[in-house]
Amino acid sequence: MRQTDLHSQFGQAAAEIFAVNDRINQILIEHLAPAAWRATPPAKSPGKVRTIAAIFTHMHNVRSKWVRLTAPHLKIPPLLNRTHCTPQQACAGLAESAARCAEMLDEALGGGTGSIEKFHRDGWAKPWPVGPEMLCYMLSHEAHHRGQVCMLAHQLGFPLPIAVTSGIWNWEKLWKENGVSDGPGARVKGR
Repeated sequence: MRQTDLHSQFGQAAAEIFAVNDRINQILIEHLAPAAWRATPPAKSPGKVRTIAAIFTHMHNVRSKWVRLTAPHLKIPPLLNRTHCTPQQACAGLAESAARCAEMLDEALGGGTGSIEKFHRDGWAKPWPVGPEMLCYMLSHEAHHRGQVCMLAHQLGFPLPIAVTSGIWNWEKLWKENGVSDGPGARVKGR
């Protein structure tokens, strides 16, 4: 397999991985008890703790920032307001920002136009050359906040059903639900 083919496949795979990552966010929101969305975090939590609504709007707004700083030529999703955002607005916003991030990843990691050379995580942070670290950082950020959501829902007395918390680890099923029937690694021959 030629190097350019592998590069193109990596960009496409990164975009698909990020789409599955977003599906996990959508599943959590869909199965969250409505009363948990804006419930006040427990008083004994250390430091300032965001509500679940604020966590999901933060995730969307950070994605919008990544796109704005890294790929400003793409349509930048509008920001969400953490105090007024509904679960439905969060789902729609996350879907839109996930699509832009997937585009950005495919272009940056797939050898697209070459217009994305650096990943800008934040205005204060040193930009990174595009590479697998970009995808890993983005996924780690989201997984961290999903863990917060699951823990906070439990602490608030609204634990997510076990089928949901187990189901978010069934990537084969999530992969198929996102239209990728061959799953991870299938594109790379000889594995």
